[in-house]
Amino acid sequence: MLLADVNETFWFPPKASTFAQETDSFFMAIMWISTFFFVLIVGVMLYFMTQYRRRPGYRGDSRALHNNALEITWTVIPTIIVIWIFARGVYGYMDMVRPPAETIDINVTARKWDWSFQYPNGAISDTLHVPVNKAVRLRMRSVDVLHSFFVPAFRAKTDLVPGRVTTMWFEPIQEGIYDLFCTEYCGDQHSEMIKRQGVFVTSYDEYEQWLAEAAKPPTHPVAHGYWLYARRGCKSCHSVEPDRRIVGPSFAKSYGESLTTSTGESVVFDENYIRESILNPQAKAREGYQNASQMPSYQGQLTEDELMAITAFLQAMKQDDFISVVADEDGLTKEDAISLGFGDEEDSAETAEAGAQEETAEGDGTRPESEEASGEATSPDAEQDQ
Repeated sequence: MLLADVNETFWFPPKASTFAQETDSFFMAIMWISTFFFVLIVGVMLYFMTQYRRRPGYRGDSRALHNNALEITWTVIPTIIVIWIFARGVYGYMDMVRPPAETIDINVTARKWDWSFQYPNGAISDTLHVPVNKAVRLRMRSVDVLHSFFVPAFRAKTDLVPGRVTTMWFEPIQEGIYDLFCTEYCGDQHSEMIKRQGVFVTSYDEYEQWLAEAAKPPTHPVAHGYWLYARRGCKSCHSVEPDRRIVGPSFAKSYGESLTTSTGESVVFDENYIRESILNPQAKAREGYQNASQMPSYQGQLTEDELMAITAFLQAMKQDDFISVVADEDGLTKEDAISLGFGDEEDSAETAEAGAQEETAEGDGTRPESEEASGEATSPDAEQDQ
């Protein structure tokens, strides 16, 4: 846990759930017990090594000697300590596996190599959003191999086993943004499942507001396609950068191109190929990806409108300036564009500089020159003229 979040103490990240206090106290108790006996045993061993070392002319006694009181002591005391550790461990474990009657249920899907969270109102996100001081139960499944869900700040960890639904619960007690880990090696891109700032704990009102917005897909088809690409696990395997391969082929500028399948067939990356590849991924797998992890079918998981939105998104990427066809309020902002590999750092710097100028103007009561110019146009005399 030393690598997770920003440590609140030397040993641990913040105590962000009701499990944290008991878990940390129990850990420290075992650590101090272990430290005590380590020092005691090693100290006695070093004492015996010097006090009873072999000396010239000394002959040891070959008879076996023992001390009943000493043997009973070093048997009974450790046994009592081990029983106490077991009992307290069971107490903490039972608390972790028995959720309260009322919980917020969230479905979690793990796949190589990403997480997907589905909320009670149908919203889907690749990050976990939960309200503070509310019990949350996760119903988790894996679509491929063994994964393990771990939020160090919550002190909560559970394996996701293919073919089974596993559950875990926790109650956040501290607002903030925390890290999410997969702690089971699941393949060569295992590190992609480390989500820095992957868990958001907010007030209940903020959670409800986010939930309502997250359930609304963008209206523009290209933005809707990107929205699905980010939330349905596409980005965990397919990049939108020309020279970056994750698991499957890159989507960058693929639309309309001819490609060769693993069987040697030549096909065109068009609407029909996109649809077939989503619903039946192995039908026309691309050459060179025969040994890649098999993509699961999305048959029955996507509507016709969603399939068309993904198609529109992939088609729009054929254009160098495809970002301009999507309104910012429709879900594909400047930051989204840069994160997808479009735009450049200068654009990002200009955006940040403009934001900084606005904040400065608001703070000291001044306005940028452009606003002053517009202010001159609406002077009192100008208002009178109007």
